[in-house]
Amino acid sequence: MEVEAWLARAAAMRPEHIALQTPGGDWSYARLHAAARLAAGELAARGAGPGTRVAIALPAGVDFAQALHACLLLGAVAVPVDLRLSADERARIAEGAQVLVEQPLGESPVPASAVLALAGTHDLDAVAVVIHTSGTSAAPRPVELTYGNILWSAIGSAVALGLDRDERWLCALPLSHVGGLSILLRSAIYASTAVVHERFQTEPVLRALQGGEATLVSLVATTLSRLLDAGLRRPPSLRCALTGGGPVPAALLERAHAAGVPVSLTYGLTESCSQATTTPLAEIGGAPSSAGPPLFCTRLALAPALSPEGEGDGEILLAGPTIAPGALASDGWLHTGDLGLLDERGRLRVSGRKVDTIVSGGENVAPAEVEAVLEAHPLVLEAAVLAREDPEWGEAVTAIIVAREDAPLPVAELREHCARALAPFKVPKRFERADAPLPRTRSGKLLRRELQ
Repeated sequence: MEVEAWLARAAAMRPEHIALQTPGGDWSYARLHAAARLAAGELAARGAGPGTRVAIALPAGVDFAQALHACLLLGAVAVPVDLRLSADERARIAEGAQVLVEQPLGESPVPASAVLALAGTHDLDAVAVVIHTSGTSAAPRPVELTYGNILWSAIGSAVALGLDRDERWLCALPLSHVGGLSILLRSAIYASTAVVHERFQTEPVLRALQGGEATLVSLVATTLSRLLDAGLRRPPSLRCALTGGGPVPAALLERAHAAGVPVSLTYGLTESCSQATTTPLAEIGGAPSSAGPPLFCTRLALAPALSPEGEGDGEILLAGPTIAPGALASDGWLHTGDLGLLDERGRLRVSGRKVDTIVSGGENVAPAEVEAVLEAHPLVLEAAVLAREDPEWGEAVTAIIVAREDAPLPVAELREHCARALAPFKVPKRFERADAPLPRTRSGKLLRRELQ
């Protein structure tokens, strides 16, 4: 099935509407479309065409967006490259791309042959982009997402969060990750505005939110916490702060609610083209306690539900048109590697990663559950829970704590705090102090492997 090319459609519908708002300037849809056509000509002259992989190693902003949309107009496959990686890491991600874009495009005139090659439609079954996973437990893996994946994700997100004709979605996430790139792509599908910052910096994002520049913003727990620490209060135009990328402590959600910041929790991953579940806008009224129901186009199950004997470990399984075709197992489901629970209304609570599960004295412990309890303590800024080899327990539940403002580490008090909320076998047997922030990915996920 084919649909009208998203950027061409947006430029025809709303030529003067702002497509991109950036600290370096704003571009209308007419300007972005013209610039993307020009850039597509340059890419075609360099050998790009339908199915060709084009690595884009440019900062977030108008030059990146121009190159991205040039690829889509040509039918080439865009491969975003995170500039903050080392040279060797960037080379590995760009490996296999026929064209590498490291400088802004559009300096060359468009050959007539290239103009003819610009298709007016997108094939929903064709690969549009290759995104690399964040690599929390292993090296980043390439995931091929189709035009259909992206379109259904945009539709599902709009159903959950609503869609304002004058939406302004603030993106300070890396465009090399699915959460950031989705904002650029959805905005083109909606013909709305993407407010793009090159990177997350607390003060510029705070000014944008308090100044009414954004109606939506995508955050992770770390960036939400930094904004609240900096004084974020009742942003006047903000309909929703979509927050995910990993566990979000309940205490942080309570802080956001008290500050008048409407938070929608979301769960997703690269293979699900960003959001898989999202707290609907209509249910945002307090501090959300779950990551919400699945998007209307997504099916969700837990591993026991697919076993005739009712046996399973609670792994989250996903299916539907947002799931990358290459990520589906032989049973037709994406096995996420994440563990979860469903409440009585079918809302998802993510409890951790299968690979992170600690087996202590024969009992399974989900580190994320223990971390959430620890981070609710007023003296704890960050917590990481992992296994340490132990002759008695096999694996001892161990907590690494970053304390607030050089506070002492009250081990007995923290142990009591955990005991009030957790089963005895889940209470950490060891506590270690970290004097530096815990290692995280660009999208805010904890890098446990660097703490082993």
